[in-house]
Parts: sequence; structure tokens; C-alpha cells
Amino acid sequence: QVQLVESGGGSVQAGGSLTLTCIASGSIFSINAMGWHRQAPGKQRELVANIISSNNTNYADSVKGRFTITRDYAKNTVYLQMNSLKPEDTAVYYCAALVHETGGIVRRSWGQGTQVTVSS
Repeated sequence: QVQLVESGGGSVQAGGSLTLTCIASGSIFSINAMGWHRQAPGKQRELVANIISSNNTNYADSVKGRFTITRDYAKNTVYLQMNSLKPEDTAVYYCAALVHETGGIVRRSWGQGTQVTVSS
């Protein structure tokens, strides 16, 4: 089993910044990719950003230029630096990781989610 634990959510005013952190632990042989998704009330979960390698990152159009995803491979940790936050960024943010587990299975694991609230 793989566990993902997120932290860093909270409430901030528009224009502010937050950094989310997600640490993966458990039966990890290797991690193929890590990323962040979000789900706002009444909306479907959507990809925010993911990182496969330092040269291979993807961002939703709505966050390009404002959010930055980075990864610490040694610590099995992924970060999401969020700047110039807008009220429409308000959502529960979920960490996801595509993990090659020690038992040989490759599957995606999810964190429990962390709330980000941006007020105008």
C-alpha cells in the first residue's frame, strides 16, 4: 500500500500565495509521476499540474504562469507553489502519484485532499 499525505492548504486573499506539499510513503519501488488535481463544489475533479521529470511538466491552462510544480525525488515529495491566487482556485486539492509498488503493481494512489480557499 502507498500513502500520500498532503499539507499546506488554507485560506488566503486573492493575490496571495500558498505552497502545497505531498509526501508519499509505503510500498514504493519507484514513482513514475506525481501531480495535483482539484475539485471545486459542484464540479468534476480536474488536473492542475503533474511532473514526470524535471523537464516534463504539465499544467492546466488556468494555472499556467501562476503555479509551479516541483519534486524531490529523494524524499518522494511533490510541491505545488501557487502564486497570484484567484477565488476560482478555491477547491479541494488532491495529490496523486503513479507508483510502481514493491509487489510489482503499477497504480495510481490518491491523497485525502487539502482545502484551499481564496477570498476576494
